[in-house]
Amino acid sequence: MEAYELLVRPRIGELLRNTIGLTVATMASTAALGVTLGWVVERTDVRGARWLHALLVAPLAVPAFVNSYAWISLNPSVVGFWGSWLVITLSYYPLVYLPVVATLRGLDPALEETAWALGHSRLRSFATVVLPQLRPALLGGVLLVGLHLLAEFGALQLLRFPTFTTAIYDQYGSTYNGSAAPMLASVLVLLCLLLLVGELRLRGQRRFARLGGGVARRSEPVRLGPLRWPATLATVVLVALAVGVPAYSLLHWLRVGSSTEFPLDEIGAAVASTVALAAAGAVAATLCALPVAWLAVRVRGRWATLVERSSYVANALPGIVVGLALVTVSLRVVPPLYQTAGLLVLAYVILFLPRATVSVRAGLEQAPVLLDDVAASLGHSRLAVLRRVTLPLIAPSLGAGAALVFLAVSTELTATLMLSPIGTSTLATEFWSASSDMRYGAAAPYALLLVLISIPATLLLIRERRHES
Repeated sequence: MEAYELLVRPRIGELLRNTIGLTVATMASTAALGVTLGWVVERTDVRGARWLHALLVAPLAVPAFVNSYAWISLNPSVVGFWGSWLVITLSYYPLVYLPVVATLRGLDPALEETAWALGHSRLRSFATVVLPQLRPALLGGVLLVGLHLLAEFGALQLLRFPTFTTAIYDQYGSTYNGSAAPMLASVLVLLCLLLLVGELRLRGQRRFARLGGGVARRSEPVRLGPLRWPATLATVVLVALAVGVPAYSLLHWLRVGSSTEFPLDEIGAAVASTVALAAAGAVAATLCALPVAWLAVRVRGRWATLVERSSYVANALPGIVVGLALVTVSLRVVPPLYQTAGLLVLAYVILFLPRATVSVRAGLEQAPVLLDDVAASLGHSRLAVLRRVTLPLIAPSLGAGAALVFLAVSTELTATLMLSPIGTSTLATEFWSASSDMRYGAAAPYALLLVLISIPATLLLIRERRHES
């Protein structure tokens, strides 16, 4: 009865409208941006495609709460639904763009050329040939955007747009052991399940691996003609909004902030902790994603689907919910594990496993099963087939998944605050601590370093592109 009275309050209806409205709008805008930018950079002769690709990936290195802080400090009117939609879209569109680009690189242009030979226009060929093959990557990326938005707290708190996540934090802050927060979290889990079921129905059971003789090749870039410079300019403007605004804001606060300081010892310790935890989380999540994706693609059964889908549920929960669950379990079952780096890495795997799974799954979708069967028929064991055939084929997807998890862990905030060993601080926690105390100048160095440590992951993605070229 108490739960029913809580869930039927008008406030819950308002939170539900806010959460669903922002989630749907953001998923639609990131899908449109991801597909459009992926096609422009990968399939056309737009100028500076290599540099544009690197810059379009760069927003992954800027945490959404840092992006929100940057926009609000420059323009206080960027709040509410429209401000949240703008900032979140600029922060999350790479989650769709990256898997779409990876899929476009692996597509064989022979199917499109066949459609052209049959008299289809380029637009019709894209809609009937290319877009269906992009569907797994597009749906996976959009699903990540929706799940990530359901769990977003810091950015929406700064943008003053209440959702279920911010309400859960308020409840935990006011009544640590109260029942209201778990009730609100259960609604959030229900929304997550609806997203998972919707994505599963839209994905279908089609296979998209290339069969037949020969190998896939790269397509000739589409000549944009007079649209070449406008397309380049539009992409640069988007990059300026997504990366330039945060960079300008942080440099501005470094220059004029009265609290600006550079404690080298503290900054060095935060950098070392951030890199070590992000690397450990990326390796652990990618290793865990490999069997999950393999079951989903190569086994394709009800139980395999259940295993894959269940890994997404925790991704929609706020970090504080996962953190509190791990604190409770560790204290009651394995007390020595409490406040250790191992427990923190486990939290990262729970929170960010879908990021690696989506990338690995996209790679496995395009790795022909026939090659595994041929290797097995030649007497190779399953382990040898995995090592000598499957892993080399999906190596780019593994690298992309690990890079995504590395970037996510390096900017994670709430679970790190709750589970990190005593005395451990990261760049994200130091930034949040300073910005919460309104010391914007002191927060700026940590935010800038968050961007700098993302460079290796970005270079990994660029190297993958050069290799395939």
